[in-house]
Amino acid sequence: MKIPDQKLPVGILGATGSVGQKFIELLQGHPWFTITALAASERSAGKLYKHAVNWFQQAPLPPRIANMMVSACVPDLPCRIVFSGLDAAVAGPIEEAFAEAGYIVISNAKNHRMSETVPLLIPEVNPDHLDLVRKQHCKGMIVTNPNCSTTGLVMALKPLHDLFGIEKVFVVTHQALSGAGYPGVSSLDIIDNMIPYIGGEEEKMQIEPLKLLGTLEEGGKVDFANIAISAQCNRVAVTNGHMESVSLKFRSPVKKEAIIQAWRDFRALPQELELPFAPNPPLYYFDDPRYPQPRLHRDLGNGMAVSLGRLRDCTILDVKFTVLSHNTVRGAAGGAILNAELLVKKGYHEEH
Repeated sequence: MKIPDQKLPVGILGATGSVGQKFIELLQGHPWFTITALAASERSAGKLYKHAVNWFQQAPLPPRIANMMVSACVPDLPCRIVFSGLDAAVAGPIEEAFAEAGYIVISNAKNHRMSETVPLLIPEVNPDHLDLVRKQHCKGMIVTNPNCSTTGLVMALKPLHDLFGIEKVFVVTHQALSGAGYPGVSSLDIIDNMIPYIGGEEEKMQIEPLKLLGTLEEGGKVDFANIAISAQCNRVAVTNGHMESVSLKFRSPVKKEAIIQAWRDFRALPQELELPFAPNPPLYYFDDPRYPQPRLHRDLGNGMAVSLGRLRDCTILDVKFTVLSHNTVRGAAGGAILNAELLVKKGYHEEH
C-alpha cells in the first residue's frame, strides 16, 4: 500500500451538474488526483466548460478547469478513474459502459448500489466490501457511495452496532435543499414551509444501512445486517447539512456514557491509513444540548466529519440522539473521493 508517485488522472461524468461541480471544487489541489477530463450531456459536449456550466459553488471556477473542453459521456476519456455525478435517470447504462471499457467508476448515483457485486461503501464502515469488485465480470469496476442521509446515520450506528448490537432504528430526517440538486426545490414551495416527502428517500434509508453494516461472506456475498429500520424524510429550508433525529433499541441495555465513549473513541481504516479526505476524528459528540447545528458544524473535518448530540433516554426504544452531516461533501462528492482514495491505497486500481 503506497501513495501514488505521480498524480492519477481522473475524469468527471456529469461535470456540469451540482455533484459534478462539487467534485471539481473538492479535487482542486488533491495530492493524489488531477482532473484531466470533463464529460456531460450532448448539449454541453464540445463547449469550453466555462460556457457549458452554471457555476454556483462558493469557490471560484478554477481557470484551468474553465478552459477545458467538455466531452460526451462515452468511454474514450484520457484517464482510468472517473467520478460519476450523473443523474440516476441516465447513470446506469453510462456507468456500465465505462466499466465494461476498463474504467474504474466511483459513482454517487443510486443505480448500482444494491447490485450484489457492487460495493456500497463508507470506508470507515465496511472497507472489506471493496473485495466485491473482484466479482464484477468486466474490464473495470463500479464502486458506489450511499444516499446522503444514509451516510450520516450509518457513521453514527457503526461503532454502536459493533460494540453493543442494534435491533431497531427509527429516524426522522430534516434534509437540506442542496440535496435536491440545482435548481432544486422552488422557493415558493420551501419558504415558510417544510416538505414531508422526498421521493424514494425513505426506502433507501431503510435498506442501504443493512448492506453497509452487513458481513462479507467468504463466497463474496454480503449478509445484510438484521436491523429493523423505519425512516421518515423531510425537506427543510437549510442550504447544506442533513440533520437526523434517531432512536435506537439495543440487544441489551447500554449506558449512555458507554455510547458517547464509543463515538469519541471511534477510528477506522481511513484514519489509520491517513487518507487525504479522512477526517480525524470522524465523529464529534457535543455535550451542549443546543448542538449540533447545520450552520455551525456541517464543515467540521472539512465537511467529512459527522456531528452528534442530545443523547438521552427514549420512552419507546432505548436512546435517542441527533446526527448532522454535510450532504454534498460527506454525503456525496467527498464520500466518493474518500472511496477512491481507499481503492487506490489498497491497490485495487492496479488489479484490473
